[in-house]
Amino acid sequence: MPAYHSQFTNPPKLIGNMALLPLRTTYKGPAPRDTSDMDIIDEAIYFFKANIFFRNYEIKSEADRTLIYITLYISECLKKLQKCTSRNHGEKEMYTLGISNFPIPGEPKFPLNAMYTKPANRGEDDTMRAYLQQIRQETGLRLCEKVFDAATDKPSKWWLCFAKRKFMDKSLSAPGY
Repeated sequence: MPAYHSQFTNPPKLIGNMALLPLRTTYKGPAPRDTSDMDIIDEAIYFFKANIFFRNYEIKSEADRTLIYITLYISECLKKLQKCTSRNHGEKEMYTLGISNFPIPGEPKFPLNAMYTKPANRGEDDTMRAYLQQIRQETGLRLCEKVFDAATDKPSKWWLCFAKRKFMDKSLSAPGY
């Protein structure tokens, strides 16, 4: 069975070889506003449980690179959410993780430099960092909506059971974290 790929095949803008796609978000950043029912973050969360099992992933469009990054970030989020006891605690952890310092393509600590090209100049570098931070913040918020039950305020074991899995045998965090 093949992996799920992004339906957003005609991105409005590229940074390096990664698609800068519209987002439904209230966080400030370079992403254009999206008014549709589904954006790249919803798509990544929807396909996460199926895609997480793949060791190899064929990139068919620039939007797939964005999908890969979000999938790896969701894995990092689930590792943090394992330690959270309530949605409020989870949202605080996700905010902290979203704004923390992180490597971008082209930097030595970025785990997927073979698949991503480095931003062409300082302006693209800043745009990519701001876009990825915007994605990280919105993904963490939406993931809390999925992981925590509204009635009991407890995390779902059906989400947290994927925390130990690695998509493509990669992780955005350094070994040991």
